Amino acid sequence: MLLRMAVLERIVSGEVSLVFRRWRRPTVRSGGSLRTALGVLRILDVVAVAEAEISEGDAARAGFSSRAGLLAGLGAREGQVYRIAVEYTGADPRVALRQRDDLLDEEIGQVMGKLRRLDSRSSSGPWTGSVLAAIEEQPGVVSQTLAERLGCERDWLKPQVRKLKNLGLTISLQVGYELSPRGRVVLNRLRGGCT
Repeated sequence: MLLRMAVLERIVSGEVSLVFRRWRRPTVRSGGSLRTALGVLRILDVVAVAEAEISEGDAARAGFSSRAGLLAGLGAREGQVYRIAVEYTGADPRVALRQRDDLLDEEIGQVMGKLRRLDSRSSSGPWTGSVLAAIEEQPGVVSQTLAERLGCERDWLKPQVRKLKNLGLTISLQVGYELSPRGRVVLNRLRGGCT
């Protein structure tokens, strides 16, 4: 579920606690969480609703000045309308994780084990070290350029980089990626260096 920055800011401040979407099927579930550019949201409830069930109060909790404005924003596309109750739970834990470069040997061992598992599950063979090295060598380039350098498809690369980001090893920039301090330590260890 994508949220515009203005909506995210209002969720973080507590002004907005409902989001409405028209979907063929929900992309979030009750009890789940959603990482966003401003931190983590908890998905409290996801309920299918008829348009007639949406109240003026719902519209206000969703940040609209009127029910009519909310309905206009949903448009007349196909799909079921869902009411999603959300709350801000705090900063993305990956931000603090990626800044740490004082890793203990045990922590490095855990990360290396996760990288080995990612490599072993890939039908393309080991990829984690080469992707980290390519990002180090060409930070801030568009993903298409990085994919060409690696000899892979952009659509394959982007979810792989997301897996590395989830481990705190990369940082998404406005354009492209860069290694985090944690990522530099791990890449150095992959190359056989000391930390």
